[in-house]
Formats: sequence, structure tokens, C-alpha cells
Amino acid sequence: MSVRSKMMHYMRRFLPGIILLITASAFQTTRNDAYQRVPNHSFTRGEVLEFKMTYGIFTVGKGSTQIHSDYYEMNDRPCYKVDVRGRTVGVVNWVADVDDYWGAYIDTAALVPHQFIRRIREGRYKKDEWTNFDHVNQKIEVKVLDNKTGKLKEPQYFDAPRNVRDMIGGFLYLRTLDLSKTKPGDTLVIKGFFEDTFYSLDVIYKGKDVIKTKAGRFRAIKVVPVMPKNKVFDGENSVTAWFSDDRNRIPLKISAQMFIGSAGVELTSYSGLRNKVNLVE
Repeated sequence: MSVRSKMMHYMRRFLPGIILLITASAFQTTRNDAYQRVPNHSFTRGEVLEFKMTYGIFTVGKGSTQIHSDYYEMNDRPCYKVDVRGRTVGVVNWVADVDDYWGAYIDTAALVPHQFIRRIREGRYKKDEWTNFDHVNQKIEVKVLDNKTGKLKEPQYFDAPRNVRDMIGGFLYLRTLDLSKTKPGDTLVIKGFFEDTFYSLDVIYKGKDVIKTKAGRFRAIKVVPVMPKNKVFDGENSVTAWFSDDRNRIPLKISAQMFIGSAGVELTSYSGLRNKVNLVE
């Protein structure tokens, strides 16, 4: 395999994967309510986060998350509209050429998804997908566009547990959790639904830290997800993530050891936060 082919192989998987780690803490809860109300004091409409993605010493991509300023309605319920974008930049476009969009309509009260959207553009690979959640009847419908015909393929249907979340809804829910009684070494179990699979991921809480980013120097919470065996990340403890140690709980930095080198994501700017950030002067 040529160097360019290897880079394409890893970059096409790393950038979407690392975006997943920013937005992908998807959870399910077990209460029987179709729409279990979740108290939220962590985020609000109008929030924008910007990130840079690095490989070694080079900046290879940019990403962003945005909560729209307006409320939207789906299934007769008010929703946040959330957009997540990630793309390669500069010379690396010749190698990887990634331009991905993820979107979701998230229930403002229960923080569960009504619809999750993926528009994937990674080199020659393209995928357009819509995932619809019926929380009352506990069903999930996944529709994918046929790139050859331009028409939707036959939908896939799944039985869903109560309050199942997608990647984006799971991340928003994560930000509302009270970790004040969590101790270093404790394991958080992350569960959710993505593409056609229900999954579970262990995340080890490592305690408090101070982390420097382009957006400032923050007091942070440090976690290490236990990575399953894969062809991209080097070992089960190969990824470390930091979130702000304040009520916003925004992602600050992710560091990943891959089989072909180190990569990461770093917060570069933020606006529209609901609470004051916990900066180190």
C-alpha cells in the first residue's frame, strides 16, 4: 500500500471518528417515560464551538458544533437544531478530502433525538442517511440514499429501548450529568445507537486537570474511553479527552495515539455559552 493510500485509509477513519468522540457520548436511560424530562443548566441556543484537528505537528482539519438560535418542532415537540461539521484543510485535502455534516433535532425537555442526519463526503465515498426516532412506540427508522439511483433505499427498522439517544443527543445529555460524586478510577458506561448498532463503551474518569488550548487555559475533567480493538487507534487506552470543569462541560481537547502517529482535536474558540467558563488566569 502506498503512503498516499495509507494516509487516505487512516485520515478517512480518524477525522470522522474523532468527531464522534466530540459528539458521541450517546446514552440510554431505563425509565418508562416516553419523554423523561432532563434538567439542563449547561447549554442553550446560540452556542458555537470551533475546533482544529491535528496530525503530529500539522493542522489537518477544522470542526464545529452549533446549536441554532431558533427552536424547531418535530413530532409536535420543541427541539434544538444542532449542526456538527468536520473537514480537512490545506494540503491534506489532496490526501483525505473529508467534508462531513452531522445534524440532529433534539427534544428540548428530554434531550432525546427526533431525527439524526448524516451527510458524509470522504474522498469518493458518499453517504446520506436519516435516522428517525419514535420514542412513543419505541421504534427507530434508518433511511439511506442510493448514490446510483438518487432514491431512498428500503428503510431499516429497529426496536428501541426507552430514551435511547443518538450521538449528538447523547453528548448534550452528558453535559448535564452531575459528576461531583464521581471518583478517579470510576467507570462510566456509555450506551446508544449509531447507524445500525446499539453499543456500549466504558469511559474511565481520571479526575481533575488543567489543560491549555488555543481558546485559553481551562480547569478540566479528564476521561479515558476504553477503545475496542480496531485498525485505527493503538491500544485500549489510546484516547484521552478533557472537558471543561464548569457547568458548560464543553469539550476542550482530545489526544489519540494511532498506529501511524499521534492525532488530536483542540478547542480554538467558543461563543454563546450559557455559563461562565472556568479559566485559569
